[in-house]
Amino acid sequence: MNQTNKRYTVYLQEELHRALKVKAAETEYSVSELVNDAVRQALREDAEDLAAFDQRKNEKIISFEDVVKKLKADGKL
Repeated sequence: MNQTNKRYTVYLQEELHRALKVKAAETEYSVSELVNDAVRQALREDAEDLAAFDQRKNEKIISFEDVVKKLKADGKL
């Protein structure tokens, strides 16, 4: 382990831990690498979502009530 790694205790469900250990055994990756990759992917998806929200921040906000009224007025409900 290099100096940039931080040791942290994480409690996993038994089935998830077993699956991680099996995947680590069958691949070239350690459990730590698999967990780091999963966290990195989740954060990457969050960053994409935040960017999408930022791109749409100037769009008009339509309430659920207005959407239902429009559907009803259009004969779709």
